[in-house]
Amino acid sequence: MAKAFASQGDLSEKTITFDEIGKDLWAFTAEGDPNSGVIIGDESVMIIEAQATPRLAHKVIEKLRTVTDKPISHLVLTHYHAVRVLGASAYGADQIIMSDAARAMVLERGQEDWDSEFQRFPRLFEGHESIPGLTYPTTTFSDAMTVYLGTRRVDIKHIGRAHTSGDAIIHVPDENVMFTGDIVEDHSACYCGDGYFADWGTTLDRIAAYDVDAIAPGRGGALIGTDAVARAIASTRDFVHSTYAPAARVAAKGGSLKQAWDAVREACDPKFKDYAIYEHCLPFNVSRAYDEARGIAYPRIWTDQRDLEMWAALQG
Repeated sequence: MAKAFASQGDLSEKTITFDEIGKDLWAFTAEGDPNSGVIIGDESVMIIEAQATPRLAHKVIEKLRTVTDKPISHLVLTHYHAVRVLGASAYGADQIIMSDAARAMVLERGQEDWDSEFQRFPRLFEGHESIPGLTYPTTTFSDAMTVYLGTRRVDIKHIGRAHTSGDAIIHVPDENVMFTGDIVEDHSACYCGDGYFADWGTTLDRIAAYDVDAIAPGRGGALIGTDAVARAIASTRDFVHSTYAPAARVAAKGGSLKQAWDAVREACDPKFKDYAIYEHCLPFNVSRAYDEARGIAYPRIWTDQRDLEMWAALQG
């Protein structure tokens, strides 16, 4: 195995789609790259997810301007990862919203995460010189908050841990549409390197209980219709379980990280090998699953040194 991230070799531009998933609600997707969302209110616009750089953020803005000229007033970040948030300055939003737990991640590991993801995703960080610094929220919430874009109500909630400790979902009741961030993916691997395997399924149950008509997932295509929503929730659940269970069995027997890697590949490759960013996510997912199974409840911070140690361990 080469000591390099699979994503380092992914340098081709992705095809962007911009789908209306409810009245004045849009999903910006790009073949497995991080998605963004658009909520158009009476007088202004809320953006969901900032993208990795201002350069990429301007691609979202270009699509937005094909459907409205209303100003951007709010930016909601469903969690903290550099590829999701560092393009925030491009939008000029008065309010940048995160959960309290997501803000805590910025304080604890913001620069380390930026440095690590910069190495992993060279294509997404083209134009990185325009990033002014770490993205901090202007507004935070503990469990839930509501924003009114004129008469349009937007509910923002932290309903449980999954992809990170600070995951938020955004629900628009008038159209029964949800933006889930990376809690739900569609035909794309879940990145679990900062995740909580024991909690993820319960958080998915809470999303399913909304019985929404459409979801803009964290990665993958827009999910329009209850059948598509149910399928993506089920496949996300299967991915998370199929990653954790083999690693946990190895850890319970005192096995090595390399043995956990082999066990997870045996379980996951037949089902998920064609998923976007699968090969990139796999080493981080196995490492986190192995840690959690051995009682390391809180995800360790990824650093360049830790990346090297992981690769060495996976060599056997």
